[in-house]
Amino acid sequence: MDKAMNDKFVIAVYVENKFGVLTRVTSMFTRRGFNIDTLTVGETENPKYSRITISMSGDGYAREQMINQLRKLHNVKKVEYLDRDESLSRELLLIKIKNDPAYRQDVLSAVDIFRSKIIDYSTEALCIEITGETSKINAFIEILKPYGIIEMCRTGVVALERGATSMLKK
Repeated sequence: MDKAMNDKFVIAVYVENKFGVLTRVTSMFTRRGFNIDTLTVGETENPKYSRITISMSGDGYAREQMINQLRKLHNVKKVEYLDRDESLSRELLLIKIKNDPAYRQDVLSAVDIFRSKIIDYSTEALCIEITGETSKINAFIEILKPYGIIEMCRTGVVALERGATSMLKK
């Protein structure tokens, strides 16, 4: 497959913090046949607005088409493509694994190396929290697979542009 088709990119969308806005945004992707890799939503520094951070795959044409279509939606205040080199992105993972004395030290070493932390400890399971770039999260999951993942939950990408300016004030 063409490398350009596999490029991942992140779009930030500021929307009015109103009922039904998220549904309108996500259904626009469905109507156009685009798949969202991750989606995170939360209230911004101004409670009138929410920020939707969408990561997806596609080429430059797909990216521009999505941005243009999002800008046309009612209740959308601003849409921005977040360039990898000019923005910061992170994910949160909560992962529960078996607590087996035979490999506990290996798990604790991985927790230390990946700068994560154990947030719950029982005789049966360990619950670990880790934040970082998607590649770090994926690597941590791969390291823990042999030890018995019981359950896990990821937030999806959240991202901000570098520097002091706010997206809404541009």
